[in-house]
Amino acid sequence: MLDRPRVVFGEGHAIFRTAVRRFVEAELVPQNDAWEAAGIVPREAWRKAGEAGLLCCDIPADWGGPGGDFGHCAVVTEELARANLSGPGFIVHSDMVATYIARFGTEAQKRRWLPGMCDGSLIGAIAMTEPDAGSDVKAIRTRAERDGEHYVIRGQKAYISNGQNADLIITATKTDPAAGAHGMSLIVVEAGMPGFRRGRNLAKIGMHAADTSELFFDEVRVPLGNRLGEEGQGFAMLMTNLARERLVQAVRGTAVAEAAIGWTVAHTRERKAFGRTIADFQNTRFVLAELAAKTAAARAMTDGLIARQLEGTLDPVEAGMAKLFCTDLQCEVLDRCLQLFGGAGYMAESPIGRAWADARVSRIAGGAAEVMKEIIGRRLFASA
Repeated sequence: MLDRPRVVFGEGHAIFRTAVRRFVEAELVPQNDAWEAAGIVPREAWRKAGEAGLLCCDIPADWGGPGGDFGHCAVVTEELARANLSGPGFIVHSDMVATYIARFGTEAQKRRWLPGMCDGSLIGAIAMTEPDAGSDVKAIRTRAERDGEHYVIRGQKAYISNGQNADLIITATKTDPAAGAHGMSLIVVEAGMPGFRRGRNLAKIGMHAADTSELFFDEVRVPLGNRLGEEGQGFAMLMTNLARERLVQAVRGTAVAEAAIGWTVAHTRERKAFGRTIADFQNTRFVLAELAAKTAAARAMTDGLIARQLEGTLDPVEAGMAKLFCTDLQCEVLDRCLQLFGGAGYMAESPIGRAWADARVSRIAGGAAEVMKEIIGRRLFASA
């Protein structure tokens, strides 16, 4: 791959990247196999990451954060992707949960929850998906009814990342089912509240070290003070933050694609067939050249949108375009590179094989590819 300076990142980001890479290689990579076998990353790793400044990078120091910006968050995303880690769920924790609290929470909520999220002593999850409601968030059925100074929450969530580890769960609920999208609220459920329980740690095709659970809310009493923003504003808050979440998926997909091309170039230089290395065949060079060109385009796209996010001007449809293009490309790169590894690439312990299995969820998480096409199509026809 062409290794040119990236103007979206400054000198401080470069210094931070060096520190993050060292931490990832020393503290996370050696443990990944054990974490995949266990299906979860231990809390000690989260605390170490917090001490190293990898969590909630753009949370201000006033709320216990490192005081960086989205560029620092993107560096963490890229370095975790480059290392081919299937866990831990730092991205959900930092780029989703902490962002909602920082953006929509009261000052009291920020001071109560964010310091622990930044140091790794509190782990966050966001519970939107239900058995019958995925990308169509408006279809959720989990109810929150007011009872004095509390909400009583009843319902079930499915496929929740960080579900086993989470201490704080931002839960999408219907507080007024008759009001459609305007009847949704976001309420922070805390682990240990009576009536809240976790299902089993779900077995997945990939991302084996990332704990993923069903969550059950059996008349959980939650103080009104745990609601984020105003009642009925939940859907609007979700839509506001989804642009960033989709950009993060695009950034990660691009970094994985770049890493996979690098692994494949190295492998094909060494592996031989018919008296030559695999790299000596024109088909190999053509395949990798095509993938490298597409990935360079993806990087240009994501770097441009990282700059927009840093400016506060990120457009949700453009973020959807990046999410669609970069995650589709991620899956294409891994599939075609795995082919060049031959049978070795299909082995579970192979880095390319693991990355191939892990990548499939990227076309679903943060809004399915079909949903991205729909929102892009709406923009096209609205402007025609």
